[in-house]
Amino acid sequence: MMVSVHLAACQYHFEALPDWATYEAHWCALIEQAVSQGAQLLLLPEYAAMGLTALLAEDECADLQASILGLQRFLPQWLALNEALARRWQIYLCPGSAPVLDEDGCYRNRSWLFGPEGCLGSQDKLIMTRFEREQWYIQHGEGLQVFATELGKLGILICYDNEFPLLARQLAEAGVELILAPSCTDTEAGYHRVRIGAQARALENQIAVLQAPTVGKAAWSPAVDDNIGRAALYGPPDYGLPADGVVAQSASLCPEQSQWLLVNWQPERWQRVRQQGQVLTRRDWPEQLLPGRLRLK
Repeated sequence: MMVSVHLAACQYHFEALPDWATYEAHWCALIEQAVSQGAQLLLLPEYAAMGLTALLAEDECADLQASILGLQRFLPQWLALNEALARRWQIYLCPGSAPVLDEDGCYRNRSWLFGPEGCLGSQDKLIMTRFEREQWYIQHGEGLQVFATELGKLGILICYDNEFPLLARQLAEAGVELILAPSCTDTEAGYHRVRIGAQARALENQIAVLQAPTVGKAAWSPAVDDNIGRAALYGPPDYGLPADGVVAQSASLCPEQSQWLLVNWQPERWQRVRQQGQVLTRRDWPEQLLPGRLRLK
């Protein structure tokens, strides 16, 4: 009998909440909603923590730089809350990402993974978008993390990082079976860029990629004011998996409230495809690098 892992990816709709107590209740209720439906691993989007900027004074949250500086005072509470929820419910929780001010004075877009035993580590975004580089001044991180869990080996590629094949390839070669792809996109084209990248990474490496996006409007924030995207689980189009590679996806691009996509992931199916698929893209990857293959004629 195949073992199923119950995954939950959130289309997270930003809400302007008045104080920490209200925010905490909102966040706890959101997590409990997925847990009550059997979720074992929960994924929220890139920059999900930006919802906390609504707690700042109006002039702070309306300013790109002041908002992320103000956010820093809430991050310890937010991280402690996520760790407590993971411990309480005995789940794996990736609460999305936040811009973090490091000791070198640079901001980095960081995501964390919490488990039943606490914080398992973090992953920084490695390749920054034009907005992050040129307007928000958020710097890239260094290195890829592999998270060994009872559910299997996991990796995190934040949004734009999914559009670059060598990052996912490194994770696949390190034994990662599921890539978590928190995303935040403000146009339908942006959403599709990340989606196409995530699907390509699933195809190339014959692994699973789970995407969770932000949705809706956050009028108080110049950084995450417009958001659109679908939550989904992607896999290689092959035996035992959907012909289009979309294992499951949410119904709407922009629901009016936060919604969870619940889906069962059966790692054995992906393993079988890697061994007995119609094609073996993971095995055949090195062939493109053989002498003469990349030579222009």
